[in-house]
Amino acid sequence: MTIPTALHALEDDPVDRDRAEAAVAELLSALGHDIAREHLSETPRRVVEGLLELTTPEPFAMTTFANDTGYDDLVVVRGIRFTSLCAHHLLPFRGEADVAYLPGDRLVGLSKLARVVDRFARGLQVQESLTTQIADELDSVLAPRGVGVVLRAEHLCMSIRGVRAAESITETTAFRGALLTDGGLRRRILDEGRRS
Repeated sequence: MTIPTALHALEDDPVDRDRAEAAVAELLSALGHDIAREHLSETPRRVVEGLLELTTPEPFAMTTFANDTGYDDLVVVRGIRFTSLCAHHLLPFRGEADVAYLPGDRLVGLSKLARVVDRFARGLQVQESLTTQIADELDSVLAPRGVGVVLRAEHLCMSIRGVRAAESITETTAFRGALLTDGGLRRRILDEGRRS
């Protein structure tokens, strides 16, 4: 099934844009804002398009290749930037992912590691779930000897409101296979990531 993007919806698009825009307009009005003002008149449309963009994954095929050379050490892609929406507050959290795998019979195109992060980040998320979803997808599709995912993110729901802990970083990890059982492999991912 093709997933519709925010700008190119399919005929079977389940999103009712008119209703969503009316809901945003009503929310702004209920908060005391005059949506007839010049700078707010198009805001409901822009909010809906922005939310659709942030919550609609882009489809892609996980390209894998035979591990003909028998490569048997870690493959690590660091600093994959992502933005997601906090499911509790609808405010962004953003940061970087370090994704690693210990190949088995298959290798994956490196850009696909970033695409997996982006795919699961596009949604209403909590960081813990996002971390495990990325790890589980790679473990399932690649059948590697191990997977490691480390996410470090600033949550705007915590830094610009509430406790206002600006620039605080939340780190979550998920390890599968050999990366779960081998402390040396885990440290290679964690220690290098914290230094960069």
